[in-house]
Amino acid sequence: MDAAADELKEFLDREKIRDCLARLARGEDRRDPDAITVAHWPDARSDYGVFEGSFPEYLAWVVPGADAITNTQHVLGQSVIDLAGDSARVETQVVSYHRVDMGAGERDTCIGGRYLDRMEKRGGEWRIIHRIMLYDWFQDWGESIDWSQGVMGLPFGAEHFSGRARGDYSEVFFGKRAG
Repeated sequence: MDAAADELKEFLDREKIRDCLARLARGEDRRDPDAITVAHWPDARSDYGVFEGSFPEYLAWVVPGADAITNTQHVLGQSVIDLAGDSARVETQVVSYHRVDMGAGERDTCIGGRYLDRMEKRGGEWRIIHRIMLYDWFQDWGESIDWSQGVMGLPFGAEHFSGRARGDYSEVFFGKRAG
C-alpha cells in the first residue's frame, strides 16, 4: 500500500471508532439495547466504578436503567485514538447530564470525565472490548424544572418536546417507531 492509502485507511478506522462511540452514547441516553449491543463485542467488559462486569451484566444494568434516573444526555468531546493494527486505545472526554430522583424530587446533576476504551476491529467492524470510566468532576445543580411548564416561561407547542429520554421523539425522526 502507498502512503496515501495507509492514511486513508487510518482516517476511516478513526471515523468508524468515533461513530461507534457516538451511537453508544445515543443508545445509552435512550436505553436502547440494540444500539448499545452493536457498540460492544459480546466478550466485552466495563468498569464504571459503581458497576464492573461483563457485557451481558452491563446491558442488564444500564437497560432499563435505574428508575431514579429519568433522563440522561452524554456529550462527547475529543477522542485521542491510538491505533495499532486491529486494536486501538481511545480516550474520549464526556460530560453527562442526569436527572435523578432519589425520593426527594428530581434534581439535575452533571458528571465530567473520560472513557478509556480498548477497541478491536473484527470483520472490518470496530467495537469496544473494554471500557473504564474515569470521573474528573461532579456537580449537583439542584431541583429540576417541571418540563410540563415549557422552557423559560414559554409553553411547548407539541408533545414531542417531552424532555425525556424514554419515548424520545428522535426515535420517530429516525423511523424506529411510529409518530
